[in-house]
Amino acid sequence: MSLADANIIQGYSIKETAERTGIPEDTIRYYEKIGLLPRAQRKGNSHRIYSDQDLEMMKLISCLKKTGMSLDDMRPYLNLSLDSDLSEYPELHEMILNHKQKILEQIASLQQIVDFIDTKIEHGNLGPQTCELTGDTRKMPERRKR
Repeated sequence: MSLADANIIQGYSIKETAERTGIPEDTIRYYEKIGLLPRAQRKGNSHRIYSDQDLEMMKLISCLKKTGMSLDDMRPYLNLSLDSDLSEYPELHEMILNHKQKILEQIASLQQIVDFIDTKIEHGNLGPQTCELTGDTRKMPERRKR
């Protein structure tokens, strides 16, 4: 058995990988299919096997996803090594700064909503007022008629 084969055998099955990363097995397969993750190494029985580095990449995907970043937007970051210095990639650095700014705007909008609710709780009623919330203005879905 070669050293490379030994390293592959020491990796993690897709089930273990899912447990360690919190990413469902089907999602891991999907990320491979769309090229977000490289194709997994395979054991002799053709079962997928993942390295510690693969798991770290999946954890990065999971974290970026939690920030609201789309899979397409995270692709360029996944082409870097995990210890890359973002300042050496001005375009990616600018993208992450813009993403952070969007999140800060979402936080400000959510804070307005919390303040609005706090006011309603404080007054004990929903009373008339002009709505000064600047957040999402999508309409609520129509109620179904019975």
